[in-house]
Amino acid sequence: MKISSRTVTLIVSLLLMASLVYFFTNIVIYVCIAWVLSMIGQPLVQFFQRKIRIWKFHAGPNFSAVLTLLTFFLVVFIIIRLFVPPIVTQINNLAGVDYAQIAMALEEPMSHLQQSLAKYGILQSADPLDQQLKENLSVWLEPATIGNYFGGLLSAAGGVLVGVVSVLFITFFFLKEQGLFVNFIAAIMPPQYDSQVHRAISDVATMLSRYFRGLLLQMLSFASFVTLALTVLGVKNALLIGVLAALLNVIPYIGPMIGAVFGIIFTISSGLDLDFYTQMLPLLIKVVSVFAAAQMLDNYILQPYIFSSSVLAHPLEIFIVVLMGAQINGILGMVLAIPFYTVLRAVAAAFLSEFHIVQYLTERMNKLKIRN
Repeated sequence: MKISSRTVTLIVSLLLMASLVYFFTNIVIYVCIAWVLSMIGQPLVQFFQRKIRIWKFHAGPNFSAVLTLLTFFLVVFIIIRLFVPPIVTQINNLAGVDYAQIAMALEEPMSHLQQSLAKYGILQSADPLDQQLKENLSVWLEPATIGNYFGGLLSAAGGVLVGVVSVLFITFFFLKEQGLFVNFIAAIMPPQYDSQVHRAISDVATMLSRYFRGLLLQMLSFASFVTLALTVLGVKNALLIGVLAALLNVIPYIGPMIGAVFGIIFTISSGLDLDFYTQMLPLLIKVVSVFAAAQMLDNYILQPYIFSSSVLAHPLEIFIVVLMGAQINGILGMVLAIPFYTVLRAVAAAFLSEFHIVQYLTERMNKLKIRN
């Protein structure tokens, strides 16, 4: 198929914009986050403008935007008050644990494991497994090392503060001036693409909102399942393990496995006085069983149903996209693969719909528009 000069010009323009995004990544991220927040807050702005009337005074765009931002802060404050205190309490309970004792508690089973592995020629190392584990834990979980981790977080706090202030400032103007973001993007592109720009941004907004709703539903479902199951089975720190597992589950496919490792560590650290074979081992089997069930629930029900229905893509398509993200940039690439692919499909549907591959990949998106 012959490619027109109009299409070539468009591709060059998109590549130029992609280059600018690459060099000003932080600023683009601030603007995108502010745009998402403004989309969430637009109904609130309209509500405040309609309902707040005192005598001759009525809420204008500026006042409504401020009230919307304050509402965001209130919601965040309520969430923190509800969930953070019990999590902090459990973390404090773990803070006094001597993690070097974990290796001591596992010394006997690790010795048996090493003998079994050596018997079948699987392990040739001369160092005992419990000694290797003790050395690794002493390096990873020593208070000084943990202090260095928190020191790094504190050093990054300044950048985070600048980012938060920047996002709030941009969000305020997006809230008070509806369509500001769309008009800005349309102004960058040639006038003949104005309708495609509005269509692309509208599709991106719709698809991303569906994706983030699906992601939130997935995290809540995963956290609830793990927390409730561990609580019923009598495992300590169930809430902490469940919340951490849900956060790690943002990493597609391997997140639950990482969460299981932390769950095992927390379980061992909270029961160092227990006999391993009669008391600790049954607890570990319960933790592993819960995470195995959660992994199956996530892989075969939550992810295929939620993500495929939210981003309107085939589960195999999503799996391949996640693998490509991992190949490009590791774990971060896996986390960002689905939202980036969602945006890419929406832009391609608006500007490159004449290509057969684009028509195939956006077929389900177009069917949704027809139904609506």
